[in-house]
Amino acid sequence: MLARYLVAATLARVGDEMVAFTLVLLVLERTDSPALAGLTGASYALPAVVTGPLLGAWLDRTRYRRTALAINQAVLGGVMLTMLAVVGHTAHWVTPALAAIAGTTLPLVSGGFTSMLPSLVPQSLLPRANSLEAASFGAATITGPAAAATITAAVSVEAAVVVITVAACLSILAIGRLPALSPAIRDHEPFLSSVVAGLAHLVRTPRLRASTVSTTALMGMSGVLLITLPLHMASLGAPKAAAGYLWTALEIGSVTTALLLGRLQTRWRPEYVVMVAVAAYGLAISTWPLASSLAVLLVLAAATGLLEGPMLPAMFAARQQYSPDALQGRVSTTAASLRVGAAALGQATGGLLVPIVGTHAALLIVAGGLVVASGLGFVSSYSPKAVSHAKAG
Repeated sequence: MLARYLVAATLARVGDEMVAFTLVLLVLERTDSPALAGLTGASYALPAVVTGPLLGAWLDRTRYRRTALAINQAVLGGVMLTMLAVVGHTAHWVTPALAAIAGTTLPLVSGGFTSMLPSLVPQSLLPRANSLEAASFGAATITGPAAAATITAAVSVEAAVVVITVAACLSILAIGRLPALSPAIRDHEPFLSSVVAGLAHLVRTPRLRASTVSTTALMGMSGVLLITLPLHMASLGAPKAAAGYLWTALEIGSVTTALLLGRLQTRWRPEYVVMVAVAAYGLAISTWPLASSLAVLLVLAAATGLLEGPMLPAMFAARQQYSPDALQGRVSTTAASLRVGAAALGQATGGLLVPIVGTHAALLIVAGGLVVASGLGFVSSYSPKAVSHAKAG
């Protein structure tokens, strides 16, 4: 059953990982506007901030998870095909508006799938399943940008859009093979109360809050990086599409350590693993502006991924260890929506920032932001109640 799950989840994520990079390339190619590219990426991701908690509450009380996941993929495929007709040929506002439609159900791709794991896998196998789940994300992030870059270079960016649609259709077939799961909530808790419960649990649980804050801030910096890297390629004498190979190198390193060191989550508290990995990620990116060629930068990206790799399995473990079963769907999709929303703001910021400061400075800003993200996690783990107890003792 886990194998079926991984096939369905990975297919959906491959398409999703192609979308963000392909949209940037499509908009840059047809309009030559970094600001519009950033706005389009932000519009794809930003609706998830609102819809994530709502979708999570609904997933915890419905028997139709498979249907929701399939509908998300169908909408994505339809919107991407429509993009071929409108980008560069209509008013600029149409492109981000369409991206927002596709992004409305985006939290289902990450949080919606991940929330199913505790129901599909015995508790004793969750650490291994989390490592494989991280590998699923990593494989998608490896394949998605690399496929987008290769298809764009060999054929066209329009062909990459068609491949996204095909991946969405294949994922629908794979989702149909997953089992129907019983609702996690069996009482009659009001819907809005259940929506708030997921967010409240994230806010009130210090260890979970620490992991969530660090990974959310990380995604904001990743959004800036998504705009920075294609524009940085000119300084290395490479085409914009070559940035896709950097994401691939980064994720190859990440998947390697996610699989080899997944058991770190059973030896150390997962939020600590998250925060250390995020800081190491930032320190490694600070070396990227020193690269004098694409080949050197590819090596640095792979090494950076090795340091960042333990973060994702530990993030999953934090959600599972610090949340009851009845809240898994809401916690996963709410946290995913925050991450996606942060990435959206990062892309919008990157579209405005990079043309002003240049790509070398932008890379250093990303590196510093990641170190700050780790520090914010440590600050967020602070519990006034625990401190007051310590003082009383």
